[in-house]
Amino acid sequence: MARGNQRDKAREKNLKAQSQVKKKNTQTGTEFARTKEDQAAIMREKQAAAEAKKAAAGQAKK
Repeated sequence: MARGNQRDKAREKNLKAQSQVKKKNTQTGTEFARTKEDQAAIMREKQAAAEAKKAAAGQAKK
């Protein structure tokens, strides 16, 4: 019985940590799709900028 208090304290600490964790997605299907499309558009812009930068660097070397 010497470890009972330690076990209780660990359980309390774990419950507190678990309550801080986000458990599930709170967006609806349409919100999720819109967010996903917005993120994809941002990534496409970044990729286009990176490709333009590479092309410019390639032209400068030649």
